[in-house]
Amino acid sequence: MSAICRIITGVSGSPRNLPAVRYAAALARDHAATLILLLAWVPPGAGSLDRRFPSPYLRREWEQAAWQRLHDAINMALGGVPADVSAELAVVRGEAGPVLVRAAGAAGDLLVVGTGRCGTAGRLTGGWISRYCLARAGCPVLAVPPAPLELEAAYGLHRRAFRRRRLDLSELAAGR
Repeated sequence: MSAICRIITGVSGSPRNLPAVRYAAALARDHAATLILLLAWVPPGAGSLDRRFPSPYLRREWEQAAWQRLHDAINMALGGVPADVSAELAVVRGEAGPVLVRAAGAAGDLLVVGTGRCGTAGRLTGGWISRYCLARAGCPVLAVPPAPLELEAAYGLHRRAFRRRRLDLSELAAGR
């Protein structure tokens, strides 16, 4: 297996993305690799507004907002850009899956992605970025699962807190 030279990870700031960013930073530290923190962005309305009424001012504003989201997400995940790792920040216009696959195409690249949402509804509405990258990337892809606490909250505690049970008249009278 070839040496890992660059570790590319998408940054979104979502709770599912944070473990992937942290893991990518740890891998970059362990392998003395360059960490590329990349945020893909699409203009509001999937770009239709930009195509119909192109505005250089709005494009600059949207890109500046994307840079701010990138910095906020890095601060949330890592407490700032790690000083002990060679890191590059990138903001690229486009859908996240294709942008990540294009960015991670060289020999020695490793693409680190989060696993997306869990559950039936989550599989239908989320997780397409990780599936896209796993299916189309020309380099190894590492899919990082969510933290155990998040899984417990999604499946255990949350489900128990909102389960339905039959009300008993004696409980109502007692004020429970």
